Amino acid sequence: MSAPQDLSGLRSLAPWLPGRLAEGAPRIAVIGDVMLDGWWSGTTDRFCREAPAPVVDINHRDYAPGGAANTAMNLQSLGARVRLAGLVGDDEPGRRLCALLAAAGIDLEQVHSHPAARTATKYRVQAGEQVLLRMDDGGTPVPADAEERLAASLDAWLQDADALVVCDYGTGLLHGPVRDALTAMRGRRFTVVDAHDPGLWTGLGADVVTPNALEAARLLGITLRPQTDRAGQITGYGRDLLRAAGAGSAVVTLDREGTVLFTGDGSVHRTWARPASEKHASGAGDTFVACLTMARAAGLPLSTAADLAQNAADIVVQRAGTSVCTAADLTLHLTALADTALAPGELAARVAADRAAGRRIVLTNGCFDVLHRGHTRYLQQAKALGDILVVALNGDDSVTRLKGPGRPINPVHDRAGVIAALSCVDYVTVFDTDTPIPLIEALRPDIYAKGGDYSAEMLQETPVVRGLGGQVRILDYVADHSTSAVVERIQASSLRPDAPKHPQSGATQQPVGPAPAGSGGRDEAGAGP
Repeated sequence: MSAPQDLSGLRSLAPWLPGRLAEGAPRIAVIGDVMLDGWWSGTTDRFCREAPAPVVDINHRDYAPGGAANTAMNLQSLGARVRLAGLVGDDEPGRRLCALLAAAGIDLEQVHSHPAARTATKYRVQAGEQVLLRMDDGGTPVPADAEERLAASLDAWLQDADALVVCDYGTGLLHGPVRDALTAMRGRRFTVVDAHDPGLWTGLGADVVTPNALEAARLLGITLRPQTDRAGQITGYGRDLLRAAGAGSAVVTLDREGTVLFTGDGSVHRTWARPASEKHASGAGDTFVACLTMARAAGLPLSTAADLAQNAADIVVQRAGTSVCTAADLTLHLTALADTALAPGELAARVAADRAAGRRIVLTNGCFDVLHRGHTRYLQQAKALGDILVVALNGDDSVTRLKGPGRPINPVHDRAGVIAALSCVDYVTVFDTDTPIPLIEALRPDIYAKGGDYSAEMLQETPVVRGLGGQVRILDYVADHSTSAVVERIQASSLRPDAPKHPQSGATQQPVGPAPAGSGGRDEAGAGP
């Protein structure tokens, strides 16, 4: 399967993308605090005599690499060629951990075993679906000679690496000589720092740091108000966060609320996590970091990489225990999203349930034929207006009536899959009427969002929305991002004999990226995206 020569302008998460990334097989180095996760499960029906504690009869033990080792496992599963550096003890957990990593094909040349170290472990004891206890052991202190030995080997170890992931969870291994050695090599390759305290790594000049909300707040010296929107609280601190971390970009992870991406040019990009069942999953953050690194190392825009990583994290949180996302998992997930356009009856039922739960419903519509940066920015803004974002796509016949012969470029099934893969989108549906008024009357949205260079009074949908008690919101008109301009570039480029081929059909395709300034029209980010 061939693929586009350049992914730097890709905004859509097509099912072929994970395979394309795996084919590239980038060399990615992971260094940090490795550990062994254990999940011991059994049954309980009594309390012990010594204390009011349940007695668990263990009947099954599962083990998986954790911490930096889980990040390495996820990268390997996504198709990278992974080398891992870290420290284990000369003990049974260390041997078990190394055996699991070696079986996955990870290069362990710089995973050092030391007789004075104890392998970090996190063992969880659960009965049925309930975790009753977590036992943490080992990891500290770190022998000084182990730090020096690792530091001395890093220059040669990183020589041909395409990317580096630093996983610093505070054991001390990556401080002192190891951090000094990494800092001396700053700027040589794409670098991601996943650290409890990113402020310790300012000298490295990371391309991306990935603190959680609490870690970001601590670095900024602010206190997040409980029971409020953490993304909203932290959004205004983007530049301060980058400055404090000494990084080019930052992704603040928010667990069930998704992530917020801050870039050096001041842009902000949100991802939204998809609801997960109450399973005791662990390591979704490692999956996110691994997929983000893999995608960015392959040249995807950082916002697209974050969206793909959110989809990978959404997969693993549906599983119990410590697990990984494979390239095949991600392909299947994105393929399934192509079939997620809901029929009107099912959509109405889901929206009714969401409204009963107190969620605000946002509806927007458009063609979304060739997804570009203006579309994704617009949909991000629409999602921020409420809790549930419904995107109604014009059917193929409707697009032809609106845009003329030759449109749509992509059939509605493909357009639905691309839109559904965006983490900000909750539901996708298709309508074939000339206006979405019948759909508005059926769903009764709290907010009807449109993008364009006009006012609400110019929309024939406005009286209907307001008559049903809703609001009409006009979002930013992005004049320099135009579907028509992208289509014109594709059509013009198809005449060139050296034009790259589409990875599935063989048809010519150009990377989908920003259109030239001033080429936008009302139908692009506005009336008919």
